[in-house]
Amino acid sequence: MENNNQTNSKGIGIHARRVIAYAVLCIITFFCLFWFYVLFINATRSNGELQSGFTLAPSTHLIENWKNLLAGTLPVWNGMLNSLIVAALSATLCVYFSTMTAYAIHAYDFKAKRFIYPFILMIMMIPTQVTALGFVQLITKMKLMDSFIPLIVPSIAAPVTFFYMKQYMESSLPLSLIEAARIDGSGEFRTFNSIVLPLMKPAIAVQAIFTFVSSWNNYFVPALILHDDKKKTLPILIAQLRAADWLKFDMGQVYVMIAFSIFPVIIVYLILSKHIVQGVALGSVKG
Repeated sequence: MENNNQTNSKGIGIHARRVIAYAVLCIITFFCLFWFYVLFINATRSNGELQSGFTLAPSTHLIENWKNLLAGTLPVWNGMLNSLIVAALSATLCVYFSTMTAYAIHAYDFKAKRFIYPFILMIMMIPTQVTALGFVQLITKMKLMDSFIPLIVPSIAAPVTFFYMKQYMESSLPLSLIEAARIDGSGEFRTFNSIVLPLMKPAIAVQAIFTFVSSWNNYFVPALILHDDKKKTLPILIAQLRAADWLKFDMGQVYVMIAFSIFPVIIVYLILSKHIVQGVALGSVKG
């Protein structure tokens, strides 16, 4: 009887903790998604309705706001294409070369190894604003203003991504596997591309999402480099739309453009999220 009572009490305790965990997750999910709901609701309202106050009910001005946005002077579709090019290439190059750098430090032994790792981590502490003036002067001398190259190529050197990849390799990439590939005659690039990258898929998916979103939302550096309206990214165009003259200012158009700019980020997350879930499940099985 005592054993049965203890078993029942443990079962009730586990059930109670599970209920509490689900309740907390539901609350957090609600607060995370509520602001997206507010954004899309406001995108359906006119400027006058937005000025009158907040409401949870959608309105009927979504298509009108979208038509007014496209009828304006801002090249919305060019901005979307520009943001896609910059964010996609930045995420791809950043993840690939950061993983390659982490692999080199993880798999090779050389004299400067213990100095390179902390040096790369030190670079993480340097804010972008500190180097912005020198960066702009360099880009001007290289005649790369109004070009995507200064926005894409520097993303290769990403200390934060490198640090995450290095930590993931230490727990998921045994050196014995690399040695076995070398014994079988596999070259270093083949080992990296055929063995290391597939094992790093969960980490690559996480960092690809972070890098894509960071590049997609980046306003500071593109605003310094891109001056041609046809080359500007969406964050710059949104800022211009918000800074319009008060006679032309339309908050409905602003909300529509912000909602329009969020869809690619959601799509990228949905595509890559399955790899994150697979990585978490694989890690729990290993544990």
